[in-house]
Amino acid sequence: MAENKRKPPMGGSRRGMAPGEKAKDFKGTLSTLIKKYLAPYKFALIVVVIFAIASTVFSIVGPKILGNATTEMFTGIVSKIQGGPGINFGKIGNILITLLILYIVSASFGAIQGLIMTQVSQKLTYKLRNDLAKKLNKLPMNYFDKKTNGEVLSIITNDIDTLGMNLNQSITQIITSVCTLIGILIMMFSMNVWMTLVSLLILPISVFAVKNIVGKSQKYFAKQQEYLGHVNGNIEETFGGYNIVKVFNGEEKAIKEFKKSNDELYTSAWKSQFLSGLMHPIMNFIGNIGYVAIALLGGYLSIQGKITVGNIQSFIQYNKQFTQPINQIAQVSSMIQAMVAASERIFEFLDEDEEVRNVTDTTSIDSLKGNVKFDHVHFGYNADRTIINDFNADIKEGQKIAIVGPTGAGKTTIVKLLMRFYDLNSGKILIDGHDISKFDRGEIRKMFGMVLQDTWLFNGTIKDNIRYSKQDASDSEVIEAAKAAHVHHFIKTLPNSYNMEINEETSNISQGQKQLLTIARVILADPKILILDEATSSIDTRTEIQIQSAMDELMKGRTSFIIAHRLSTIRNADLILVMNNGDIVEQGTHEELIEKNGFYAELYNSQFEEVEE
Repeated sequence: MAENKRKPPMGGSRRGMAPGEKAKDFKGTLSTLIKKYLAPYKFALIVVVIFAIASTVFSIVGPKILGNATTEMFTGIVSKIQGGPGINFGKIGNILITLLILYIVSASFGAIQGLIMTQVSQKLTYKLRNDLAKKLNKLPMNYFDKKTNGEVLSIITNDIDTLGMNLNQSITQIITSVCTLIGILIMMFSMNVWMTLVSLLILPISVFAVKNIVGKSQKYFAKQQEYLGHVNGNIEETFGGYNIVKVFNGEEKAIKEFKKSNDELYTSAWKSQFLSGLMHPIMNFIGNIGYVAIALLGGYLSIQGKITVGNIQSFIQYNKQFTQPINQIAQVSSMIQAMVAASERIFEFLDEDEEVRNVTDTTSIDSLKGNVKFDHVHFGYNADRTIINDFNADIKEGQKIAIVGPTGAGKTTIVKLLMRFYDLNSGKILIDGHDISKFDRGEIRKMFGMVLQDTWLFNGTIKDNIRYSKQDASDSEVIEAAKAAHVHHFIKTLPNSYNMEINEETSNISQGQKQLLTIARVILADPKILILDEATSSIDTRTEIQIQSAMDELMKGRTSFIIAHRLSTIRNADLILVMNNGDIVEQGTHEELIEKNGFYAELYNSQFEEVEE
């Protein structure tokens, strides 16, 4: 059972989605999104397109019908003045009822397509989240050497949310905007060509204004997102190490650094929001200019009898709406860019190479006893830099093996290779003569129990945390494991005992107590091979003696690897492997190595001298 320290991702690592962010391969990513992920919903998407077009068409026809009512009323008033029958309220009423029905149908179609599109986008994001979660558990360890926790978390949260939200909005928005633009042009041309041409003169002015404003605001939006990450990261870092900040009187420095990031965030935020806010008044101003031109031309044409009063009213409504779909298309294009950029990162993550499962040895691990042999092992995290050079060791079952050496000697790396977190560059690791590379990784790891210096507990009960290594363990087995780890008495003093909830930050129990719980977790797993990496370093001296006694009992009959920095703790090891620069430079018992008066003796004596001082 491998232990990993809980590390909350830094806020600065999370990438916000800046407007206008572009994908490296826009066409390829969009094609993948459509063909691979949206194809299963093609029927629903066809219905969305049909309903969106229908909703827009019914909405566009409305002003024309309302214009007919205005014309009928104007004609009736003129007729009344001239001594005629006057206004035909029945006809006007029928027109208004027709208009109301059209608007109700349009709203209904819009609501239905919105509901369907929401379901499609949520089903897609649900599937992608599941795919990402499965992928996360199949990635090799070296992937996480290249990526920070924040970057991975950003893909699973920010990018998925951006894809789902923008997909939901952009598809229906672009359909309705294009339909509205085309529909309004058709209606305007059908009423009067000259007035339509005057309206079209507004188009290049609007496009020019939108392009310039969006272009200028994008760089400030990007800077705003960047410094928002800096501010979040600064706050998380400061409060994560608040004790250190207080101890070393770092408050002023923390405030100064926060103020610097906050000032940059303020400057970029107000500029981006200001420029974005300019869009509406500028487009209104351009629209009003067009409105004045249309009103004057319409009045002139009406006097000549070339257009009715109702059509002038309808035309003015269409003219006011004409710039709206242009703005919407500009906004949607930015949303689509962000959506495709987010999709690209998601697809790149899903396309990452997975751990190879070349299972050719079907031997049951139950028959393995724990004889371990390292046969000419070479390894480097990077292919061009080998850190384990021709490592050889032959370990018998039940032996207690200590691995010692200075920082960077390769001690922890050896353990990672043993558990197949990484594959070798060359050589073999054999368990009872079986090459571990021929086993399923998950299967071979069932043989190991691991306790690290850095503890990992999750938000849940103490009982569930201990039971994590053996999900089907009974309550009595959990209690026996806790007793063996000398943590049962402590647990019984807690509120709710074994059912006490450990909070998300695991701050409601001490570091030593956390370590005891992880040891109990390994004891419950009852592994054949133990790996202890300074497992008692976070425990006080009295408790350490108890744990050491429990560990000695636990290690009987089991092959045990102990990575030790304090050499006094491994004097009774059956074999000590002394490492330096990736090689075993000495091996033997404590007494044998001291007699050699070599590298180990030098390390041991230097620690002894430090203690004496």
